[in-house]
Amino acid sequence: MLTEQRHDEILKMLDEKKSVTLQEIKERLDISESTIRRDLNTLHDQGRLIKVFGGAVALDSRVTTREENIPSREALHKEDKLLVARYAAGLVDEGDFVYLDAGTTTGYMIDYLPVIGVTYVTNAVAHAKRLADLGAHVIIIGGELKATTEALAGNEAYVNLKKYNFSVGFFGANGVDLTAGFTTPDINEAMIKQCAMQHSQKRYVVCDGSKFGTVSPVTFAGFNDAIVVTNTVADEMYKNCTNIIRVEAGAPSSLNK
Repeated sequence: MLTEQRHDEILKMLDEKKSVTLQEIKERLDISESTIRRDLNTLHDQGRLIKVFGGAVALDSRVTTREENIPSREALHKEDKLLVARYAAGLVDEGDFVYLDAGTTTGYMIDYLPVIGVTYVTNAVAHAKRLADLGAHVIIIGGELKATTEALAGNEAYVNLKKYNFSVGFFGANGVDLTAGFTTPDINEAMIKQCAMQHSQKRYVVCDGSKFGTVSPVTFAGFNDAIVVTNTVADEMYKNCTNIIRVEAGAPSSLNK
């Protein structure tokens, strides 16, 4: 198949689905991954698609680099976040060694989290203080403070985090997408999220439904690398995903308890 023919087929797939994975292109066109990557790089440079981790998304997909500060984000979809946070907090058991990522939804979890017999590690200064005020045993990693998210990141934070092994980790994400996975605008924060997730036995991404279909510049995990706890997902393409927990109003804090 000629190069232009391959490009046309890839763009046709994006017209149909809005996002496409390397594996889907490989199966449809019967070409190698190295060829696919070259084609995607070319099409991305030509401004005909957006190359993301593991594939590509159409130009009209919701790709955003904007990152609101904490007060602004706390006000967005607050009731949905509280619903998700309450459920997610119920997934913590006595004896757990928990990583709690920076973010507004993870922050809303704090009022519902158990404080006896659980140790929390976090990269969020505000999370650490609130947990300590409640009487929880909390460890805050070192690193460079990012003002907009109030998160500690950078090389020192990464090195500190690598020594821990968590029984469970809870993560925020700016975007959730089948192809791009879990994404965030900042490469340094992405490294911290990725490291903590790799060191967590059980992994949960907590977010409201507005994050689905949105892609930020940096992927920190693939879509199937964690269980997503959310309130609702409007897009039909996610309805058969087995790693999504949809929490409805009035639901108990955890289906596992």
